[in-house]
Amino acid sequence: MDGGGKHLSTLFLDMNAYFASVEQQEQPSFRGRPTAVVPTITDNTCCIAVSYEARPYGIRTGTSVREAKQRCPKLCIALARPELYVQYHHRIVETVENCLHIHGVHSVDEMSCRLMHNERDVDTAMNIAKKIKASVHREIGAFVRCSIGLASNRFLAKVASNMQKPNGLVVLEPHELPQRLYELALDDLPGIGRSMLRRLQREGIGTMRQLCALTSDDMSRIWHSVEGERFWYFLHGYDLADIPTHRRTVGHSHVLPPKWRTREGAYAVLIRLIHKAATRLRDLGYWTGKLSLTVEVLPHTKWREWIRLGLCQDTLSILEGFYKIWPACPQGKPYCVGMRLSDLVSESSTTQPLFHGERNRVTLSHTMDRINTLFGRHSVYFGGMFGAQSTAPTRISFTSIPDFNQQV
Repeated sequence: MDGGGKHLSTLFLDMNAYFASVEQQEQPSFRGRPTAVVPTITDNTCCIAVSYEARPYGIRTGTSVREAKQRCPKLCIALARPELYVQYHHRIVETVENCLHIHGVHSVDEMSCRLMHNERDVDTAMNIAKKIKASVHREIGAFVRCSIGLASNRFLAKVASNMQKPNGLVVLEPHELPQRLYELALDDLPGIGRSMLRRLQREGIGTMRQLCALTSDDMSRIWHSVEGERFWYFLHGYDLADIPTHRRTVGHSHVLPPKWRTREGAYAVLIRLIHKAATRLRDLGYWTGKLSLTVEVLPHTKWREWIRLGLCQDTLSILEGFYKIWPACPQGKPYCVGMRLSDLVSESSTTQPLFHGERNRVTLSHTMDRINTLFGRHSVYFGGMFGAQSTAPTRISFTSIPDFNQQV
């Protein structure tokens, strides 16, 4: 906890409708028009990003493309270009860094900066924020806009960045708390999703005023953990140190293009996704103990299955788990597949394999990673994904931004 009293400490930057705004910057014909970014060109998928011009039509992230077109017949459709969004991300990071040191990159479209002691008065902090916004406008493009929040901790700075969109600049000064928050809904706060919202409602908490009136003990009880107490301190403007986090899962999903909507196509694409996830698992320094599969079959069938793995991180062992549960997948026309590695354990907490054959598998996987890094993706791979190398292209995890000099 900050011991010197509450004051502005954090600037939080949130890119507005990021993927869609990049497409509008790149494609002049999309500017000022309702725009949706999609993972593949088919009406059976959903929008993964929409511009602000599309929102008055009721189109949101997750809206099906078919419904979006019905709501807005003149909707501009852009096929997602992850490499382009990552390139823009790194340019934005460089631009912001030239104005103020970035303390943390939290997703492909969010980052935060710590203010120095001589930068914490409102006028100075506002001038820095305006400088950042002007630099992004000049260096990145007029259609790639951002909102900035200033507050006494990162939690509230993020809340402030969401209070005025697009292109907003909001300051939450400590002396304004908590009254300034009363205009917000409970689920406007980071960390209050549907499940937590229901829990609060069961406790008779339906407004921000009621939430802010709770004690730290009340929040610990409702949250069922010390995170409730931390939430109370964040909400009341205190600046707490971050707690190291442990990743829970690594996974990928993919909507199949029409020509791959066969059992054989789904099989090959799932192997491709397992290759991607296993490479990422090793890069993050984790081992996994469980593989889960999901296959959605037209018209409305969803199959889920999982298998325990002996703690591993090599691709071959994960694929062997896949081969064991795949035969149970129902017949039909698959249109979306997904896989997830869970029960993760960090390398620092893992005993390395004792048997020669297991060690060889790990060594083989790391060797394949190095070859693919040096000579390009898919230079070497297991044969089951042959023909599917170009499917399931790189997607951007909102918590892990890939470096396209080292693609997986």
